[in-house]
Amino acid sequence: MSTRQVSDSNDPVIESRDQLIAPMIKGEKPRERWRIGTEHEKLVYARSDHHAPSYEEPGGIRDLLMALKDFGWEEVVEGGNVIALSGSDGAISLEPAGQFELSGAPLESLHQTCDETNRHLDQVRAIGERFNIGFLGLGMWPDKRREDLPIMPKGRYAIMLRHMPRVGTMGLDMMLRTCTIQVNLDYSSEADMAQKFRTSLALQPLATALFANSPFTDGKPNGFLSYRSHIWSDTDPARTGMLPFVFEDGFGYERYAEYMLDVPMYFVFRDGKYIDAAGQSFRDFLKGQLPVLPGELPTMSDWQDHLSTAFPEVRLKSFLEMRGADGGPWSRICALPALWVGLLYDQGALDAAWDLVKGWDMDGREALRSAVPKLGLDAPLPGGGKLKDIAAEVLAIARSGLAARGKLNGVGDNETGFLAPLDEIVRSGKVPAQRLLDKYNGEWGGDLGRIYEEGV
Repeated sequence: MSTRQVSDSNDPVIESRDQLIAPMIKGEKPRERWRIGTEHEKLVYARSDHHAPSYEEPGGIRDLLMALKDFGWEEVVEGGNVIALSGSDGAISLEPAGQFELSGAPLESLHQTCDETNRHLDQVRAIGERFNIGFLGLGMWPDKRREDLPIMPKGRYAIMLRHMPRVGTMGLDMMLRTCTIQVNLDYSSEADMAQKFRTSLALQPLATALFANSPFTDGKPNGFLSYRSHIWSDTDPARTGMLPFVFEDGFGYERYAEYMLDVPMYFVFRDGKYIDAAGQSFRDFLKGQLPVLPGELPTMSDWQDHLSTAFPEVRLKSFLEMRGADGGPWSRICALPALWVGLLYDQGALDAAWDLVKGWDMDGREALRSAVPKLGLDAPLPGGGKLKDIAAEVLAIARSGLAARGKLNGVGDNETGFLAPLDEIVRSGKVPAQRLLDKYNGEWGGDLGRIYEEGV
């Protein structure tokens, strides 16, 4: 989740509705400038007893952030607390309960993405050794209750923690207990954005299945393969879901802006502080009628902030953000951008992927999205069959798209090898959560503490 650093005194006031689509238009780039931005979160735990470290405790989250400055990262401060870091590899930030996130830099190739990921891994491992801290790649804490978890000192999180119970039963679980891998990708035009949005939204349940990795809650199996994905079903319906309007004729920037105007606000950032505007209307803000700032009009930064507070399966800002995957181990992080880059960054692959899903109706898409958290690759497809029936075909399309890009590393390999972890999942028919359950019911003998020892 983005971290606001300063208020800009030169920030333009929004005076026309054209300004609402300006960030999306600004995101348009020619193909040669398309980049890959990968975000991945990790659960942080103390090796001594597996507790989630607080911000303040010795060897806790603050110390972890400060130690990473040894690698050239620079502090981002809010309210006197270091709550993020910035550097050449993007930004390191904190999710509400201390989940540790790298928001990677925009890069040209998957080879660069994996180099960046490995640098980050080396750095956090080194600091982890210093403080006896470990990192866990899962979609959700397997054994921690909400009340077991610390809260990070970020203003927007305090507002969200108060608001979430008003709008759903699982929003606090989303904030405190989950982790994800996400990919940010570019588009060249409004039409290109619309085709990529529709294709990736329809296929997001496949990513959820392939990366399903959260089968435990409160120390025992929860009956789901991706409980993280299930949590989104009752987090906040006004800002989540499959967005049926994306598939309607004429969808474009203006329609998405209209959707965002109907998403209730969380906050307004002024003078380095977050003002609680939870549940209030950006439409009222445009009229100078926001209850917490009467008479004041929003700026472009306010709109940019607001664009970051919707959480659909695919999100549009000045790029498209793929949001369907659980967090996972380092060995699978690069597979998610490989999937989406392969499908969306080559026109032939994009057309083939869209042809595969364009006949699905909205009821079928919603049913698939609802079934995947529990059934994974066995979820029923719109029109018949199961998700696993198209998984190999989708990977073949992605592979063709990556091959067509022709992005080679120093020894002449293209990017197709990054799909290998997904090929193995499809061949075996077992998603990551099912492998964890096999271990839990087999060699672990029901001892979930083994999940820390094996460093999954």
